[in-house]
Amino acid sequence: RLFQQEGTCYQQAKQVLHAAVPDRLQGRERETGILRQFLREHILGRRPGSLYVSGAPGTGKTACLSRVLLDCKDELAGSRTVVLNCMALGSPQSIFPALAQHLGLPVATGRERIRSLEKHLTAQGPMVLLVLDELDQLESKGQDVLYTLFEWPRLPSSRLVLVGLANALDLTDRSLARLGAHSAGSPQLLHFPPYTKEQLTHILQERLGQVAGDPVLDSAALQFCARKVSAVSGDARKALDVCRRAVEVVELEVRGQTLLKPLPGGES
Repeated sequence: RLFQQEGTCYQQAKQVLHAAVPDRLQGRERETGILRQFLREHILGRRPGSLYVSGAPGTGKTACLSRVLLDCKDELAGSRTVVLNCMALGSPQSIFPALAQHLGLPVATGRERIRSLEKHLTAQGPMVLLVLDELDQLESKGQDVLYTLFEWPRLPSSRLVLVGLANALDLTDRSLARLGAHSAGSPQLLHFPPYTKEQLTHILQERLGQVAGDPVLDSAALQFCARKVSAVSGDARKALDVCRRAVEVVELEVRGQTLLKPLPGGES
């Protein structure tokens, strides 16, 4: 019972340190604004187009886009949104049947499947927002899959807006060089830099500030963690994970001390 009372703050701390999408992303105001502006210009303005979002793991790419999609849910209600994680696909070519299934198209094979998708995406109807996370998983010999996807927004009467996310900064230069030769140019680019020590410190402080009572982790400890993580990767998920493990260690120590405390009233 004693531990239950004292341990509540540790449970809350571990909960807020999970890498869920927060209401507001610290240090990503610029990137969030660019994503929101892109979606409004292209989806609401009915302008097909593509955006490539790059950045190392844990720099907030997926979290930012998820936050923007939640915030703009009402605005995007008139369009169709399909979100796919390419890591879950068996092969690069698997993206086409997966997309056809989400759009409710009949089963087809080979070139017929691609033609069916192109016909659907250039017919009359609402705008289609296709979000592809882990886009680099679609790299293949000749890059036929990536070229096909990024050329769809350029088709006459296209209603596709494509957003791809991946770690590599140079994927479009390396794998989609031919797109730059077109008059429409390459996809719009948005890069997420690694988090700085100050940004990581603010993220940790804001999360743990949601826990009532005395601070669970000392401010100097948070700054130490932020400094170490920013020097290696700038990965916010890593910083959250380190702090969550630290809370677990403290929780175990307190649990051991609490069990050894004498019960009130002199009971043995």
